[in-house]
Amino acid sequence: FTSDMKVNLLQNTSLLNWDVLEGRNTSSAPSWELEPVPIIVNPWDVLLCVTGTLMSCENAVVIALIAYTPSLRAPMFVLIGSLAFADVLAGLGLILNFIVTYIIDSGFVTLLSAGLLITAFSASVLNILAITVDRYLSLYTALTYHTERTVTFTYITLILMWVISTALGSLPVLGWNCLEDESTCSICRPVNKNNAAALAVSFLLIFALILQLYLQICKIAFRHAQQIAVQRQFMTTSHSSSTTKGVSTLTTILGTFAFCWIPLAMYSLVADTRTPVIYTYATALPAICHSIINPMIYAFRNPEILRSLRIACCWCMPYRFTMRPRTPSDV
Repeated sequence: FTSDMKVNLLQNTSLLNWDVLEGRNTSSAPSWELEPVPIIVNPWDVLLCVTGTLMSCENAVVIALIAYTPSLRAPMFVLIGSLAFADVLAGLGLILNFIVTYIIDSGFVTLLSAGLLITAFSASVLNILAITVDRYLSLYTALTYHTERTVTFTYITLILMWVISTALGSLPVLGWNCLEDESTCSICRPVNKNNAAALAVSFLLIFALILQLYLQICKIAFRHAQQIAVQRQFMTTSHSSSTTKGVSTLTTILGTFAFCWIPLAMYSLVADTRTPVIYTYATALPAICHSIINPMIYAFRNPEILRSLRIACCWCMPYRFTMRPRTPSDV
Protein backbone atom coordinates (compact mmCIF):
# COMPACT_ATOMS: atom_id res chain seq x y z
CA PHE A 1 0.00 0.00 0.00
CA THR A 2 1.01 3.59 -0.50
CA SER A 3 1.12 5.96 2.44
CA ASP A 4 -2.11 7.72 1.33
CA MET A 5 -4.02 4.41 1.09
CA LYS A 6 -2.86 3.45 4.59
CA VAL A 7 -4.07 6.75 6.02
CA ASN A 8 -7.52 6.38 4.39
CA LEU A 9 -7.84 2.78 5.65
CA LEU A 10 -7.00 3.83 9.20
CA GLN A 11 -9.53 6.66 9.08
CA ASN A 12 -12.30 4.39 7.81
CA THR A 13 -11.50 1.76 10.45
CA SER A 14 -11.61 4.39 13.19
CA LEU A 15 -15.00 5.65 12.03
CA LEU A 16 -16.37 2.10 11.94
CA ASN A 17 -15.13 1.41 15.48
CA TRP A 18 -16.73 4.62 16.77
CA ASP A 19 -20.05 3.65 15.10
CA VAL A 20 -19.98 0.27 16.82
CA LEU A 21 -19.12 1.79 20.21
CA GLU A 22 -21.90 4.39 19.93
CA GLY A 23 -24.48 1.74 18.92
CA ARG A 24 -25.10 2.97 15.42
CA ASN A 25 -26.55 0.65 12.81
CA THR A 26 -23.77 -0.14 10.38
CA SER A 27 -25.60 -2.84 8.43
CA SER A 28 -27.17 -2.23 5.10
CA ALA A 29 -30.54 -3.71 6.18
CA PRO A 30 -33.38 -1.22 6.68
CA SER A 31 -34.04 -0.20 10.27
CA TRP A 32 -37.66 -1.35 10.19
CA GLU A 33 -36.58 -4.98 9.78
CA LEU A 34 -34.86 -4.90 13.18
CA GLU A 35 -37.78 -3.52 15.17
CA PRO A 36 -39.65 -6.04 17.39
CA VAL A 37 -43.02 -7.22 16.17
CA PRO A 38 -45.80 -5.95 18.48
CA ILE A 39 -47.82 -8.60 20.30
CA ILE A 40 -51.53 -8.49 19.49
CA VAL A 41 -53.57 -9.54 22.53
CA ASN A 42 -56.88 -11.25 21.86
CA PRO A 43 -59.67 -9.51 23.84
CA TRP A 44 -61.25 -12.92 24.50
CA ASP A 45 -58.08 -14.06 26.23
CA VAL A 46 -58.09 -10.92 28.37
CA LEU A 47 -61.72 -11.61 29.28
CA LEU A 48 -60.89 -15.20 30.27
CA CYS A 49 -57.95 -14.00 32.38
CA VAL A 50 -60.14 -11.45 34.18
CA THR A 51 -62.81 -14.11 34.69
CA GLY A 52 -60.21 -16.46 36.15
CA THR A 53 -59.06 -13.77 38.57
CA LEU A 54 -62.62 -13.09 39.78
CA MET A 55 -63.25 -16.81 40.02
CA SER A 56 -60.20 -17.42 42.18
CA CYS A 57 -60.94 -14.52 44.54
CA GLU A 58 -64.61 -15.41 45.01
CA ASN A 59 -63.99 -19.09 45.72
CA ALA A 60 -61.02 -18.27 47.97
CA VAL A 61 -63.49 -16.35 50.16
CA VAL A 62 -65.65 -19.48 50.42
CA ILE A 63 -62.65 -21.61 51.44
CA ALA A 64 -61.63 -19.06 54.08
CA LEU A 65 -65.14 -18.91 55.54
CA ILE A 66 -65.41 -22.68 55.80
CA ALA A 67 -61.90 -23.05 57.22
CA TYR A 68 -62.32 -20.43 59.96
CA THR A 69 -65.93 -21.14 61.02
CA PRO A 70 -66.14 -23.91 63.66
CA SER A 71 -69.72 -24.89 62.88
CA LEU A 72 -69.01 -25.59 59.18
CA ARG A 73 -67.60 -29.09 59.63
CA ALA A 74 -70.45 -31.23 58.30
CA PRO A 75 -69.76 -33.45 55.24
CA MET A 76 -71.66 -31.16 52.90
CA PHE A 77 -69.46 -28.20 53.87
CA VAL A 78 -66.39 -30.31 53.14
CA LEU A 79 -67.78 -30.96 49.66
CA ILE A 80 -68.56 -27.27 49.17
CA GLY A 81 -65.00 -26.42 50.21
CA SER A 82 -63.64 -28.97 47.76
CA LEU A 83 -65.77 -27.46 45.00
CA ALA A 84 -64.46 -23.99 45.83
CA PHE A 85 -60.86 -25.27 45.82
CA ALA A 86 -61.38 -26.81 42.37
CA ASP A 87 -62.75 -23.51 41.07
CA VAL A 88 -59.79 -21.62 42.56
CA LEU A 89 -57.46 -23.94 40.64
CA ALA A 90 -59.52 -23.34 37.49
CA GLY A 91 -59.10 -19.59 37.88
CA LEU A 92 -55.36 -19.93 38.42
CA GLY A 93 -55.21 -22.19 35.37
CA LEU A 94 -56.83 -19.48 33.23
CA ILE A 95 -54.31 -16.92 34.47
CA LEU A 96 -51.45 -19.33 33.76
CA ASN A 97 -52.85 -20.03 30.30
CA PHE A 98 -52.80 -16.29 29.53
CA ILE A 99 -49.17 -16.06 30.68
CA VAL A 100 -48.21 -19.09 28.61
CA THR A 101 -49.92 -17.71 25.51
CA TYR A 102 -48.33 -14.25 25.54
CA ILE A 103 -45.22 -14.40 27.74
CA ILE A 104 -43.78 -17.93 28.05
CA ASP A 105 -43.29 -19.84 24.81
CA SER A 106 -42.76 -23.39 26.04
CA GLY A 107 -44.48 -26.56 24.91
CA PHE A 108 -44.08 -28.27 28.29
CA VAL A 109 -45.54 -25.31 30.20
CA THR A 110 -48.43 -25.27 27.73
CA LEU A 111 -49.13 -28.92 28.52
CA LEU A 112 -48.96 -28.19 32.27
CA SER A 113 -51.42 -25.33 31.85
CA ALA A 114 -53.84 -27.52 29.88
CA GLY A 115 -53.49 -30.31 32.45
CA LEU A 116 -54.25 -27.91 35.32
CA LEU A 117 -57.39 -26.66 33.58
CA ILE A 118 -58.62 -30.19 32.85
CA THR A 119 -57.93 -31.28 36.44
CA ALA A 120 -59.68 -28.26 37.93
CA PHE A 121 -62.81 -28.31 35.78
CA SER A 122 -63.11 -32.11 36.05
CA ALA A 123 -62.90 -31.82 39.83
CA SER A 124 -65.50 -29.04 39.77
CA VAL A 125 -68.01 -31.17 37.85
CA LEU A 126 -67.31 -34.24 39.99
CA ASN A 127 -67.76 -32.19 43.17
CA ILE A 128 -71.18 -31.09 41.95
CA LEU A 129 -72.00 -34.77 41.42
CA ALA A 130 -70.78 -35.56 44.95
CA ILE A 131 -72.92 -32.77 46.42
CA THR A 132 -75.92 -34.17 44.57
CA VAL A 133 -75.22 -37.65 45.95
CA ASP A 134 -74.89 -36.17 49.45
CA ARG A 135 -78.26 -34.46 49.13
CA TYR A 136 -79.85 -37.66 47.93
CA LEU A 137 -78.40 -39.69 50.81
CA SER A 138 -79.52 -37.09 53.36
CA LEU A 139 -83.11 -37.72 52.28
CA TYR A 140 -82.95 -41.42 51.43
CA THR A 141 -81.06 -42.37 54.62
CA ALA A 142 -82.15 -39.53 56.86
CA LEU A 143 -81.96 -41.59 60.08
CA THR A 144 -78.34 -42.66 59.58
CA TYR A 145 -77.04 -39.62 57.70
CA HIS A 146 -75.50 -37.85 60.71
CA THR A 147 -73.09 -40.65 61.60
CA GLU A 148 -69.37 -41.30 61.36
CA ARG A 149 -70.07 -43.55 58.40
CA THR A 150 -71.22 -40.59 56.33
CA VAL A 151 -68.05 -38.66 57.16
CA THR A 152 -65.88 -41.60 56.09
CA PHE A 153 -67.84 -42.00 52.87
CA THR A 154 -67.44 -38.28 52.13
CA TYR A 155 -63.66 -38.31 52.49
CA ILE A 156 -63.30 -41.48 50.43
CA THR A 157 -65.42 -39.86 47.72
CA LEU A 158 -63.22 -36.76 47.78
CA ILE A 159 -60.06 -38.81 47.39
CA LEU A 160 -61.49 -40.75 44.45
CA MET A 161 -62.71 -37.56 42.75
CA TRP A 162 -59.34 -35.84 42.95
CA VAL A 163 -57.47 -38.96 41.84
CA ILE A 164 -59.71 -39.24 38.77
CA SER A 165 -59.40 -35.53 38.02
CA THR A 166 -55.62 -35.61 38.35
CA ALA A 167 -55.44 -38.65 36.07
CA LEU A 168 -57.51 -36.86 33.42
CA GLY A 169 -55.36 -33.75 33.72
CA SER A 170 -52.14 -35.72 33.30
CA LEU A 171 -53.17 -37.16 29.92
CA PRO A 172 -51.87 -34.20 27.84
CA VAL A 173 -48.49 -34.36 29.60
CA LEU A 174 -48.32 -38.13 29.10
CA GLY A 175 -48.76 -37.87 25.35
CA TRP A 176 -52.44 -37.22 24.64
CA ASN A 177 -51.71 -33.92 22.93
CA CYS A 178 -51.42 -32.49 19.44
CA LEU A 179 -48.17 -30.52 19.65
CA GLU A 180 -46.49 -32.79 17.12
CA ASP A 181 -49.49 -33.19 14.81
CA GLU A 182 -51.65 -30.07 14.53
CA SER A 183 -54.24 -31.92 12.46
CA THR A 184 -55.31 -33.93 15.52
CA CYS A 185 -55.99 -30.84 17.67
CA SER A 186 -59.40 -30.29 19.19
CA ILE A 187 -60.99 -26.88 19.71
CA CYS A 188 -58.83 -26.50 22.83
CA ARG A 189 -55.18 -26.79 21.84
CA PRO A 190 -53.05 -28.75 22.87
CA VAL A 191 -55.77 -31.29 23.73
CA ASN A 192 -56.30 -33.75 20.88
CA LYS A 193 -59.66 -34.79 19.48
CA ASN A 194 -59.83 -38.17 21.23
CA ASN A 195 -59.12 -36.66 24.62
CA ALA A 196 -61.66 -33.87 24.11
CA ALA A 197 -64.30 -36.36 22.94
CA ALA A 198 -63.70 -38.59 25.97
CA LEU A 199 -64.06 -35.61 28.33
CA ALA A 200 -67.25 -34.45 26.58
CA VAL A 201 -68.88 -37.90 26.73
CA SER A 202 -67.87 -38.27 30.39
CA PHE A 203 -69.48 -34.93 31.19
CA LEU A 204 -72.72 -35.87 29.44
CA LEU A 205 -72.86 -39.11 31.45
CA ILE A 206 -72.25 -37.20 34.69
CA PHE A 207 -74.99 -34.74 33.80
CA ALA A 208 -77.41 -37.60 33.12
CA LEU A 209 -76.55 -39.09 36.53
CA ILE A 210 -77.05 -35.74 38.27
CA LEU A 211 -80.40 -35.32 36.51
CA GLN A 212 -81.51 -38.79 37.63
CA LEU A 213 -80.47 -38.11 41.23
CA TYR A 214 -82.37 -34.82 41.35
CA LEU A 215 -85.46 -36.52 39.96
CA GLN A 216 -85.21 -39.04 42.79
CA ILE A 217 -84.77 -36.19 45.27
CA CYS A 218 -87.96 -34.57 43.97
CA LYS A 219 -89.85 -37.87 44.30
CA ILE A 220 -88.68 -38.33 47.89
CA ALA A 221 -89.56 -34.73 48.77
CA PHE A 222 -93.07 -35.06 47.33
CA ARG A 223 -93.51 -38.39 49.12
CA HIS A 224 -92.57 -36.81 52.43
CA ALA A 225 -94.96 -33.94 51.77
CA GLN A 226 -97.79 -36.38 51.02
CA GLN A 227 -97.08 -38.33 54.20
CA ILE A 228 -97.24 -35.13 56.24
CA ALA A 229 -100.48 -34.19 54.50
CA VAL A 230 -102.03 -37.57 55.29
CA GLN A 231 -101.02 -37.35 58.95
CA ARG A 232 -102.45 -33.87 59.29
CA GLN A 233 -105.36 -34.52 56.89
CA PHE A 234 -104.29 -31.58 54.79
CA MET A 235 -101.16 -29.94 53.45
CA THR A 236 -100.38 -26.70 55.19
CA THR A 237 -99.30 -23.64 53.29
CA SER A 238 -95.78 -23.80 54.74
CA HIS A 239 -95.19 -27.36 53.54
CA SER A 240 -96.63 -26.60 50.12
CA SER A 241 -94.48 -23.50 49.71
CA SER A 242 -91.33 -25.27 50.93
CA THR A 243 -91.86 -28.11 48.45
CA THR A 244 -92.42 -25.65 45.61
CA LYS A 245 -89.32 -23.71 46.65
CA GLY A 246 -87.26 -26.91 46.68
CA VAL A 247 -88.38 -27.87 43.17
CA SER A 248 -87.65 -24.35 41.97
CA THR A 249 -84.15 -24.53 43.47
CA LEU A 250 -83.43 -27.87 41.80
CA THR A 251 -84.67 -26.54 38.48
CA THR A 252 -82.37 -23.52 38.80
CA ILE A 253 -79.37 -25.73 39.62
CA LEU A 254 -79.95 -28.13 36.74
CA GLY A 255 -80.86 -25.39 34.27
CA THR A 256 -77.74 -23.37 35.07
CA PHE A 257 -75.51 -26.43 34.89
CA ALA A 258 -76.96 -27.53 31.55
CA PHE A 259 -76.90 -24.06 30.00
CA CYS A 260 -73.26 -23.50 30.93
CA TRP A 261 -71.71 -26.87 30.13
CA ILE A 262 -73.74 -28.70 27.47
CA PRO A 263 -72.94 -26.27 24.60
CA LEU A 264 -69.18 -26.74 25.12
CA ALA A 265 -69.52 -30.52 25.46
CA MET A 266 -71.57 -30.87 22.28
CA TYR A 267 -69.37 -28.44 20.35
CA SER A 268 -66.25 -30.41 21.37
CA LEU A 269 -67.70 -33.51 19.73
CA VAL A 270 -68.38 -31.95 16.34
CA ALA A 271 -65.75 -29.20 15.90
CA ASP A 272 -61.97 -29.01 15.52
CA THR A 273 -59.29 -26.40 14.86
CA ARG A 274 -60.66 -25.65 11.37
CA THR A 275 -63.81 -24.07 12.81
CA PRO A 276 -63.74 -20.35 13.67
CA VAL A 277 -62.15 -19.73 17.05
CA ILE A 278 -64.91 -17.30 18.01
CA TYR A 279 -67.26 -20.25 18.45
CA THR A 280 -64.82 -21.89 20.87
CA TYR A 281 -64.65 -18.78 23.03
CA ALA A 282 -68.44 -18.35 22.88
CA THR A 283 -69.07 -21.90 24.15
CA ALA A 284 -66.18 -22.01 26.64
CA LEU A 285 -66.99 -18.74 28.41
CA PRO A 286 -70.35 -19.91 29.88
CA ALA A 287 -68.72 -23.11 31.16
CA ILE A 288 -65.98 -21.05 32.80
CA CYS A 289 -68.50 -18.62 34.29
CA HIS A 290 -70.26 -21.56 35.94
CA SER A 291 -67.40 -21.62 38.45
CA ILE A 292 -68.34 -18.05 39.38
CA ILE A 293 -71.98 -19.07 39.82
CA ASN A 294 -71.14 -22.11 42.00
CA PRO A 295 -70.53 -20.13 45.22
CA MET A 296 -73.84 -18.33 44.77
CA ILE A 297 -75.71 -21.63 44.40
CA TYR A 298 -73.92 -23.91 46.87
CA ALA A 299 -72.29 -21.58 49.43
CA PHE A 300 -73.84 -18.15 49.81
CA ARG A 301 -77.39 -19.54 50.05
CA ASN A 302 -76.49 -21.30 53.29
CA PRO A 303 -77.47 -19.26 56.40
CA GLU A 304 -74.33 -20.06 58.37
CA ILE A 305 -71.93 -19.31 55.52
CA LEU A 306 -73.81 -16.09 54.84
CA ARG A 307 -73.65 -15.14 58.54
CA SER A 308 -69.91 -15.85 58.57
CA LEU A 309 -69.49 -13.61 55.55
CA ARG A 310 -71.34 -10.76 57.25
CA ILE A 311 -69.21 -11.09 60.36
CA ALA A 312 -66.01 -11.14 58.31
CA CYS A 313 -67.08 -8.05 56.36
CA CYS A 314 -68.47 -5.73 59.00
CA TRP A 315 -68.39 -7.48 62.41
CA CYS A 316 -71.95 -6.27 62.88
CA MET A 317 -73.47 -9.51 64.14
CA PRO A 318 -72.75 -11.54 67.30
CA TYR A 319 -70.93 -14.82 66.93
CA ARG A 320 -73.84 -17.21 67.58
CA PHE A 321 -73.35 -20.36 65.63
CA THR A 322 -75.30 -23.44 66.45
CA MET A 323 -73.26 -26.60 66.52
CA ARG A 324 -75.98 -28.89 65.26
CA PRO A 325 -75.11 -30.65 61.95
CA ARG A 326 -76.79 -29.23 58.90
CA THR A 327 -78.51 -31.20 56.19
CA PRO A 328 -78.05 -30.51 52.49
CA SER A 329 -81.57 -29.09 52.44
CA ASP A 330 -80.10 -26.07 54.25
CA VAL A 331 -77.66 -25.48 51.42
